[in-house]
Amino acid sequence: MAQFEAECGVKVTEANYDSDEVLLAALETSSSDYDVVVHPHAMTRILIDGGKLLELDYGVIPNIENMDAFNINQYFDPEQKFTVPYLWGTTGLLVDANVVTNPEDSWGMLFDPAKSKCGMINMLDNERETIGAALKYLGYSMNDTDPAHLADASTLLREQSPCVNAYWVDSISNADLLLEGNIVFAHVRSYDGMRATLPDRGGRDGIRYFIPREGAAIWQDNMAIPADAPNPYTAMVFMNYLQFPEIAAMNAVWVGFATPNAAAKAFIDPDILANEAIYPSPEVQARLEWIEDVGAAIELYDMVWKELSGSQ
Repeated sequence: MAQFEAECGVKVTEANYDSDEVLLAALETSSSDYDVVVHPHAMTRILIDGGKLLELDYGVIPNIENMDAFNINQYFDPEQKFTVPYLWGTTGLLVDANVVTNPEDSWGMLFDPAKSKCGMINMLDNERETIGAALKYLGYSMNDTDPAHLADASTLLREQSPCVNAYWVDSISNADLLLEGNIVFAHVRSYDGMRATLPDRGGRDGIRYFIPREGAAIWQDNMAIPADAPNPYTAMVFMNYLQFPEIAAMNAVWVGFATPNAAAKAFIDPDILANEAIYPSPEVQARLEWIEDVGAAIELYDMVWKELSGSQ
């Protein structure tokens, strides 16, 4: 932010929010207070369909050309009219290999009693992510709408629940508890998984992050401009600035996310690019799924989540 302010002479005021619901409420009541919103991909379609976002002028954002094909024209913005990808990652499995001998790259480490350690597991308190992990372990899509398949996932999660130490909203808590030795397995997002594996970032040796071989969730934070933003041109200049390759590389390395900016990779340490916790190989990418809107079937997911809550 400070570098943009110094170079462009524009003051940047940052406001944070702690849930998608808070962001949506803010845009419903005072969207003219914001010039740029950074939001998870699952919110993009909701914001577009609600008329909350401004169509972008890519003549002002030429750095859109730097984006990796993997990160653009996805289901949430298929014509790439409203968003610029900012950062992305995965949700997988963190394991203390100091305790677990020969850990597997499988969700079975959480769901198979012969492989897990009862009472030493933390899961995300996230309906779609946690049900999605169970669905992937069973060989189904994270966006499955078959009632029988969701019933299978419900059974699996309820059988697992007595062995779950806690369900936490934020994956950083899961990673920290594992680092403190309170648990052995943690359901986490890749930036926390990566941090936990690196001693120079507060992690420790012997911690491993896996993208399970059955598949996992991919997520992406996007930048967009509210429909009635007071300074849309300056907002687009700012979005373009963040996607200059050197700037995008610096931001990604600082926070431990992956950059969607293909040109930025020339400015990133090869050891980081080779770390599959951050940059999955094309083979692994093929096993990743975006969590999508399942329409009326969300009632089935709500039911599974309610049954799980009742079993705890």
